[in-house]
Amino acid sequence: MRESGNGGMRVISLQSGSNGNCVYVEAGGVRLLFDAGISGSCAEERLAFHDRDIRAVDALIISHNHSDHISSAGVFQRKFGIPLYVTPRCLSAAQTRCSLGKLSEVQHFRSGSSIRIGGVSVHTIPTPHDGEDGVAFVIDDGARRLGILTDLGHVFQDLGRTIASLDAVFLESNYDPEMLANGPYPRFLKTRIKGPGGHISNHEAAELLAGAAGSRLKWACLAHLSEENNSPEVALRTHREVLGTGLPLHIASRYSVSDIFTL
Repeated sequence: MRESGNGGMRVISLQSGSNGNCVYVEAGGVRLLFDAGISGSCAEERLAFHDRDIRAVDALIISHNHSDHISSAGVFQRKFGIPLYVTPRCLSAAQTRCSLGKLSEVQHFRSGSSIRIGGVSVHTIPTPHDGEDGVAFVIDDGARRLGILTDLGHVFQDLGRTIASLDAVFLESNYDPEMLANGPYPRFLKTRIKGPGGHISNHEAAELLAGAAGSRLKWACLAHLSEENNSPEVALRTHREVLGTGLPLHIASRYSVSDIFTL
């Protein structure tokens, strides 16, 4: 186990990609999980690897209704006793496509509103991604601001300004345009990925980070990389071509837990 520096906010990517998403954030004595697209046993084991107990988590907050973000939300609640935070539209849409099971402790929020849990505020940002009532997140403990910005749809207004206001960010860097164009996906899926409700590319993500140069941003973790249309090497190369070497970059793996990132 390795921690990347010292600080008051600790962040762990349990998994990131179309095969399942889950991010752990610890700040101000509050423990949060964002999304539940991996199994309960997997989440429990990966947190335990870093000596964290999933049963001590204070809230599970869902970004949107796609199964790689919400499929295990019911398990997380029933097995580990974690309160679920989700928008009503998102939950309703998810229940038509996932078997969430019985839910007993659900807190609703509106997209664009803020959730207050202890001394931590979670600001939700509506996204144009093609999930139902989808949001991205900014976690603020009063001293530090972390963004979890994935499944964005396209580069929308004020996204760059938001990134420049952060101390660190998990940023979608989903695909390489050439790999997507020449890859095995059917035409309709290629169109969806690069369209206004899909995902943003390596170059688009890199340009967003370049636009935040000179801001408070201390590191970025590239997230939600496509298995077929990207690779960690390609993503990092593209970002370094645009950004240079000034900003520390990490990759959120599709297959394993990350180090503990700190602020």
